[in-house]
Amino acid sequence: MKKFWATFLAGVMMLSLAACGSSSNETTTAATTAAETTAAETTIAETVSEAETTAAGEKLKIGVCIYKFDDNFMTLYRQELQTYLEETYNAEVVVVDGKNDQAEQTNQIENFISQGVDVLILNLVQASSTETVAQICADAGVPAVFINREPDESELERWTTEGIAATYVGADARQSGTFQGEIILDTPNKGDINGDGKVSYIMLIGDPENVDAQYRTEYSVKALTDAGITVDELFAQRGDWDQGKGQELTATALSQFGDQVEVVFANNDAMALGAIEAIEAAGRKMNEDIYLVGVDALDEATAAIQEGRMTGTVLNDHISQSHTAADVAIKMAAGEKVDVKYTLDYIKVTE
Repeated sequence: MKKFWATFLAGVMMLSLAACGSSSNETTTAATTAAETTAAETTIAETVSEAETTAAGEKLKIGVCIYKFDDNFMTLYRQELQTYLEETYNAEVVVVDGKNDQAEQTNQIENFISQGVDVLILNLVQASSTETVAQICADAGVPAVFINREPDESELERWTTEGIAATYVGADARQSGTFQGEIILDTPNKGDINGDGKVSYIMLIGDPENVDAQYRTEYSVKALTDAGITVDELFAQRGDWDQGKGQELTATALSQFGDQVEVVFANNDAMALGAIEAIEAAGRKMNEDIYLVGVDALDEATAAIQEGRMTGTVLNDHISQSHTAADVAIKMAAGEKVDVKYTLDYIKVTE
């Protein structure tokens, strides 16, 4: 089986990873990236249809662990990942909900290993647990693809030096934060709506222990200061990527600081959607007396942008990321060598 997949994948991976590599940093609509991958994916699907006959009865078993099922972005990601693995590679895929509990998720990983899965795709509850989990998989001889939550560079180096069959597939959260700041810089007043010489903002933080949240928080503001803009942080609180908490925190900040708030930075679109509710309830006028940016380019967020109810977001391309993770996982299951890290670009969305 592995010999077959090794031969088959040599052709497929060149097509798929080329389609999912770098994408333009220019402002675009969320639909653009999906359209760009269609031709390559059609070619892959045609190749796979022939391969499935050869591999009949020898389905690969793939375990997928998601940190929690009710996360908006990871819902899109896991659904696309499972569909792509099943339809493109005829794989047997089981996806489990970590329920935001690392101990439970670690048990799920150990159960998958005991069930004899060929490869694991892991969206950890805690990125800080990557070393422990990677070692569990390595000791069991099961390759692992870590997704969405980037491990420390030191851990990536360990995989290389110790020959651990693990890789990371995701996007650089520093870029997403930078793009958020650049969206604000592209507004007519560069975020300084009241003309007092500074941009006064509130920050909705996903999870301060998550590197994506850390980078988005830091680099969104850094984009402004690097451009010579003076900033004033009025309010910064943890919202756990949750829409309800985004609404609650924004309402609190607006109640406390009123018209001083010129910009709302949200680490993801779920919290941004909650912020929209609070902003509208406070009688503020989007893009006139307040700006709001998020990350993910969820359908609800892009619709809000088109309706003038949100300033912008940054496409976190779940299609390209999930397809790349799947392609790499299949290659690893076949015993093929892979890179330690695959990084895909974010894209600004402002219309």
